[in-house]
Amino acid sequence: QVQLVESGGGLVQAGGSLRLSCEASGRTFSSYSLGWNLGWFRQAPGKEREFVAASIWSGGALYADSVKGRFTISRDNAKNTVYLQMNSLKPEDTAVYYCAARARGAEKFGYWGQGTQVTVSS
Repeated sequence: QVQLVESGGGLVQAGGSLRLSCEASGRTFSSYSLGWNLGWFRQAPGKEREFVAASIWSGGALYADSVKGRFTISRDNAKNTVYLQMNSLKPEDTAVYYCAARARGAEKFGYWGQGTQVTVSS
């Protein structure tokens, strides 16, 4: 199995910053030695879930256009943890943020956390 536990959400004023964390654990996560892509997605009320950023197993990163230059994804492989540093937050960033894991070679992100609420006030 793979368990993903997010933390770090909260309420912040526009222009502020938050840092989300997601710790991965479980037998499947630990035993799959080829690597994992770890990502962040978000879902705002009344909208579909959308991609935010991903940390690639090889060391690269991908970002949605809407967060480029404001958000930074990083990971600590020793701690099995991925982070999302969010700066210059906007009210439109308000959403539930989900951590996700995709094994190297898999087509989709198959493991998801419970989500953490981020609310940005204007």
